[in-house]
Amino acid sequence: MKYKGWLLPPALRDFHEGRIWLKEHAPFSKEDIEKSINRKYFHVIEGIQKEPHLKCNRCHNENPQQFTMFDCSKCQQQCVYCRHCLNMGRVSSCTQLMIWTGPNAIRTRKHSLKWAGQFTVLQQRAANEMLESIKAKRSHLLHAVCGAGKTELLFPTVRYALEQGLRVCIATPRTDVVLELYPRFQTVFPQTIIHALYGGSSKQEGYGQLVLATTHQLYRFERAFDVMIVDEADAFPYTFDETLQSAVQKVKTEIAPILLVTATPSHKLLTQYQNESYSFIPKRYHNRPLPVPRFHSLWSYEKSLKRGKIPRKLKQWTEERLARKEPFLLFIPKVELMKIATPLFRLLDGSIMAVHAEDPERKEKVLKLRREEVPGLLTTTILERGITIKNVQVAVVGAESTIFTSSALIQIAGRVGRNADFADGDVVFFHHGITTEMDDARTKILYYNKKGFSQ
Repeated sequence: MKYKGWLLPPALRDFHEGRIWLKEHAPFSKEDIEKSINRKYFHVIEGIQKEPHLKCNRCHNENPQQFTMFDCSKCQQQCVYCRHCLNMGRVSSCTQLMIWTGPNAIRTRKHSLKWAGQFTVLQQRAANEMLESIKAKRSHLLHAVCGAGKTELLFPTVRYALEQGLRVCIATPRTDVVLELYPRFQTVFPQTIIHALYGGSSKQEGYGQLVLATTHQLYRFERAFDVMIVDEADAFPYTFDETLQSAVQKVKTEIAPILLVTATPSHKLLTQYQNESYSFIPKRYHNRPLPVPRFHSLWSYEKSLKRGKIPRKLKQWTEERLARKEPFLLFIPKVELMKIATPLFRLLDGSIMAVHAEDPERKEKVLKLRREEVPGLLTTTILERGITIKNVQVAVVGAESTIFTSSALIQIAGRVGRNADFADGDVVFFHHGITTEMDDARTKILYYNKKGFSQ
């Protein structure tokens, strides 16, 4: 006899497990959603909590200045919506959010690790310490210099967690880091369904047991992950946005440990973890020192660019990179100034490109630099971390600008010399006056080199 009842679509379960999702944006038929709700497979809640005060139930924003009243055509009355997470679909007091409470997705314990690399003594020690912390469900801080092989250090811990049937999330504040990590994890975990979530990413099939996501994407999850890894834990905007930090807490299960990974931990993080659960790697995997930035004055560079002229020292540096066919990143403090500078640099080479946070082609432009299809990129701080380009050379224009903090400058310098075949390279801070942040960045790099080669 043919069964005429309704069967739960596995894809619906796989997508919604661990997510908190706008009902009207569910990527499944209304019939399947309603039948799932009727069978209590979803817990449905209001989008905005009104009492005792306004709170967005998706992103947990409680700032009254980030809520707006509007005349709602749907319910014919005044409603309020959250501006804080508006780019993920409007959550208002008359919309509904769905949290999956139905059958669990099928988790596999078969996860091969296809990685033929070998750890250095320092790497092995740190990898062991991280793994022990995860086994003990204890949070941990990994402090490792740029180019120390932090991604590879995660492999044993991620493999252990997956083979225990656990769901793992690696979150990072930057889209570019997700784009960098995704193909690497796909290569080393070929049996694992991995999802990469960032602004503009498409719907991905299957149940993602390993999820790579920007921290903003965590607003869309609730009690989803058994192991939570935050890569680049000191990066903007994560460190400045308390809702992103609370998102990390809300997406993990109650006893899930948090593994924080960074080359430039804040004093607060060091104080919290240094005497408890902490690993430190002061040198790179290829055993060569970190490139030390050199300082070069570049007086009135902004006026010069606005007048249509590249300052002589900057022009000379760029022409040397072009002549030697060395890929380069040129960091500029403001998007407006970068837009002025770009056509001037294209007079040196017409294929030089510029990229910034709102650039819709940002992913493609970085790939072109990696594939050696363009000689260099002008960029804002969006590429200060999470990007590895073979033999790249780096210059910062206006290193005295407040946007270039000590940690940002360390990360920028850390783009250079990451490849064992190109372990040296040039890092130059062009400035209109040396700042304490510049001095601090250089001092810390020298300290790491001294610490790394005294062991």
